[in-house]
Amino acid sequence: MNWLDAIILGIVEGVTEFLPISSTGHLIICTALLGIPPDDFVKLFTVAIQLGAILSVIVLYFKKFFNFSSKPHLISFYLKLFIAFLPSAIIGVLLNDLIDKALESPVTVAVFLVLGGVFFVYSDKFFLNNRKNEQQITYKNAFVIGLFQCIAMFPGVSRSGATIIGGLFQKLTKKAAAEFSFFLAVPTMFGATAKKLFDFYKTNPSLSNHEIKLLLVGNIVAFIVAILAIKFFINLLQKTGFAAYGWYRIIVGTIILILYFSGISLQVL
Repeated sequence: MNWLDAIILGIVEGVTEFLPISSTGHLIICTALLGIPPDDFVKLFTVAIQLGAILSVIVLYFKKFFNFSSKPHLISFYLKLFIAFLPSAIIGVLLNDLIDKALESPVTVAVFLVLGGVFFVYSDKFFLNNRKNEQQITYKNAFVIGLFQCIAMFPGVSRSGATIIGGLFQKLTKKAAAEFSFFLAVPTMFGATAKKLFDFYKTNPSLSNHEIKLLLVGNIVAFIVAILAIKFFINLLQKTGFAAYGWYRIIVGTIILILYFSGISLQVL
């Protein structure tokens, strides 16, 4: 992996992490198109640059995460995030090897992109009467959203898409569902990165200076781009809903499948 690869992957992460189009899926496809072998460091890189995206959420919603003037509300907020995080934390540990295998296959990504896209195309009409805002989320709502997040462990499903849809099924407005999805990304992506770092260091005692610099560049780029993407997504979601993202998923997934079944390899297909 070189500097340009790190910058491109950082941009892809920043753009796609909070859109319901699967950041992991796009990173897998992108590494394949760039001809980057999916070795241990590359797998670590595609997870670790999520830290930049995490920081963008904390910066944009700083008062939400650190509102010490209202301690009962802050404690309730953190508790809801913990409850929503638990299902994926448990299942992620149990299915880690299976998920790692899926992370190597752009074909798996393509299939989930298409299936998820079909759902998103028709999803808007099902949630027209949602009125619940973020302050009205209960602990039960948080747990159900956490269960939806488990579906997104397989690349191509989209963590943000799954959790937003989970929020919509709990009667949240589009904005409330999207923002809770952003908040939930913080413990989820931090946990996933910590786990990936731990697994990496079990077989690779240290990172080289070059690898550390690549991770730093990827995270900085992901942070800057994610800030812009979050603002754009919130505004567009309230105006247009999910249909555009659904069609995008279907088109990208279909192209990948056509390339595969036509015998045109994406390096690691």
